[in-house]
Amino acid sequence: MFRDSSIIRWRNYSDRYMLEGYECTNCGKKYFEKKGMCVCGSLDFNNLSFCGKGKIVSFTKIHSGPEVFQEQTPYCVGIIDLDEGARITAQIIDSKYKDLSIGQEVEAVFRKFYKSGEKGVIHYGTKFRPKF
Repeated sequence: MFRDSSIIRWRNYSDRYMLEGYECTNCGKKYFEKKGMCVCGSLDFNNLSFCGKGKIVSFTKIHSGPEVFQEQTPYCVGIIDLDEGARITAQIIDSKYKDLSIGQEVEAVFRKFYKSGEKGVIHYGTKFRPKF
């Protein structure tokens, strides 16, 4: 009964909820998203848990995003180099655009993404905020 629950399935999205990724067993390159093949040509990966800390590589302000994010506009999205070496694209929160900078340290936080469907099911996931 509970195995078919949407909530149970969502909690199994390890990349979204637990910030897990992959490390090439051959060269050690780390990825946030699953790759079919590493840049070195290897097909073998180990699971890896990221600590959730990193630095902003690039960022922008979104004024007109997808429909599910319209309530949040304007919002910031950035490319973040995680401390372990992988790169992730994520929303940056709890800061004004003018206060963000390249190289700024950020940390992962678990927050609401959006609501969907007639019942307003809330979807959660990982966003980043400036490290205090």
